[in-house]
Amino acid sequence: MKLTRRILMGAAAGSFILSAGAATAQQTELTFWSWRQEDKAFYQDAIKKFQAKEPNISIKFETYAPENYQTILSTALAAGRGPDVIQVRAYGNLETIATPGYLVALDKNNVPELANFPEAALAAETLRSDGKVYAVPFAMQTQLVVYNKKIFKDNGLNPPKTWDELMSLAQALKAKNITPFGNGTATAWQNETIVGGLLSSMLGKQFEEDIVSGKANFTDARFVNALAKLKDVSQYFAPNFTGVDYPSSQQLFVAGRAAMFAGGSYEVANFKNQNPTLDLGVFPAPVLKAGDQALVATYYDGGYAVNAKSEKKDAALKFIRYLATPEYGTAFTNTLKNLSPIKGIKIEDPITQEVAKLTENAMSYLMLVRFRYQEPSGSVLLQSNVQKMLAGQQTPEQAAAEINKGIATYYKPFQK
Repeated sequence: MKLTRRILMGAAAGSFILSAGAATAQQTELTFWSWRQEDKAFYQDAIKKFQAKEPNISIKFETYAPENYQTILSTALAAGRGPDVIQVRAYGNLETIATPGYLVALDKNNVPELANFPEAALAAETLRSDGKVYAVPFAMQTQLVVYNKKIFKDNGLNPPKTWDELMSLAQALKAKNITPFGNGTATAWQNETIVGGLLSSMLGKQFEEDIVSGKANFTDARFVNALAKLKDVSQYFAPNFTGVDYPSSQQLFVAGRAAMFAGGSYEVANFKNQNPTLDLGVFPAPVLKAGDQALVATYYDGGYAVNAKSEKKDAALKFIRYLATPEYGTAFTNTLKNLSPIKGIKIEDPITQEVAKLTENAMSYLMLVRFRYQEPSGSVLLQSNVQKMLAGQQTPEQAAAEINKGIATYYKPFQK
């Protein structure tokens, strides 16, 4: 009897070891790369929630510096390596890694949750040459003006609606030794965000349509006049603004030493994280004259893709399907104060609700959405020439001509 009992116990123990080994063998670890170091805590929490649904899949989240990310990613993918799940950019930057075949094409069969997105969001993650979607969109960003409500209230000011109101407000603030705008222009890409935040209403949807159709180009009076207005208002930017870089301009606003900041909706969460006492509001680019339509500039920030060389595609697809659900989109929006484009999300934060309302009247963040597919990039042309113009090295007419000249080298409607 004792011998029989020992045999049975040994068999049971062996069975336990085998089953434990089988469970371990079923565990799949995915690698997930991103440039969003500041969002690491959120992503780690999202991964835990996913793993509660899929306990046999673990995910290692890794981040890289934004300025180096695209190069590091492209190099890894070209060598047949890289992560299983990739946070990718949109528009032209997506095409650089989708065109060589580095990403898995997504459709309603492998990711049914694509139905949760508006067409414009999917278009941002679509390769133009084959019309296929290669990433699940993750955010819609909005270019506008963020303002310090306390400074406005203490000085009896309201958000301006027209350009003249903005200029009067800025003058009144400066007269009280308050810096109207925290913005500087030393960091080149900031010049593009300033254009989007301040000039969208003045340019208007019709201008965008005319540019895309070829009825107008960037020497158009609407664009030149808008640049001239930007030159005028730059006198109210940070002191010695041409030498003020992006981190310094942020700190000026975070410290409560500037009343406004022209930039993206993505700034709000960062500002609040650095200074929780800030009471912030947002407003769209002021219109040229009363009665014109106030607009913000919007774009889709990127998406989640699957590496075509991954040996764990099924698990990776399960993860990005989760990243396409309203449950995830709601958490993303309310935690990061960034608008998820997923339909059916519930927005809790009042400022994010305000941003979402403003996006109902929007034009494209023009150079990123329309002219960042070829070289010289429209964004680089805009950034460098506006930077020179605001430094007094070019007139608005000269800046517009240089921008147009660069885009015309490849954009056929401008070659007529």
